[in-house]
Amino acid sequence: MADMPTHVITGAGSGIGAAVARRLHARGDDLVLHARSAGRAKELAAEFPGARTLVGDLADPERLSWAFSHQSLPDRVDSLLHVAGVVDLGGVGELTPKTWRHQLDVNLVAPAELTRHFLPQLRASRGHVVFVNSGAGLNAHARWGAYAASKHGLKALADSLREEEHAGGVRVTSVHPGRTASPMQAKVHQQEGKDYDAGRWIDPESVATTIVMALDLPRDAEVNDLTVRPGPGAGR
Repeated sequence: MADMPTHVITGAGSGIGAAVARRLHARGDDLVLHARSAGRAKELAAEFPGARTLVGDLADPERLSWAFSHQSLPDRVDSLLHVAGVVDLGGVGELTPKTWRHQLDVNLVAPAELTRHFLPQLRASRGHVVFVNSGAGLNAHARWGAYAASKHGLKALADSLREEEHAGGVRVTSVHPGRTASPMQAKVHQQEGKDYDAGRWIDPESVATTIVMALDLPRDAEVNDLTVRPGPGAGR
């Protein structure tokens, strides 16, 4: 039996990350699930039997190297899926440096640092890096400045990485979902002062389908940027 591919996934606890993890786990792939704490890692291990966990706080990317040095990193990595993210809305005249830094650290600096750590394994396997971005990574609107800045930066990171690693066989994909039914979306609605109706937005499973499609694409092709928007069936 051939070895199954190994996927490192952030944000597997809910939303899109959980949907992707369920899909890959169900077909027998090996998972390494990132968690921000040992307690959260234990929960993920119980939810996905057989999966390994990796603990480190994405909000403190400068300490990720130290955290990983005390754990066993996987020898093989076929894909690195950056799904975790945070959002805090507010006008430019309101947001403090602390709020800016938190979103930039979790949404941009931590993915760059994780990628740096796993690039040797990804190069060896001719693997795939997937950045789950956002529509805000393509367009910025009022009160979305800090989040959009982090996501615009994430697209730049992906584009640079793709150009740097393409010749070596590493594929890089940015996925830009529109509003997706998830705990993050519920928080956004709360910040916007709006009622939240999950049925109006994209099902995380639909976004997971697009991510798995990009992973499974034959080696002669690569999805660079993929935009996913609520379809006509949303809200019915």
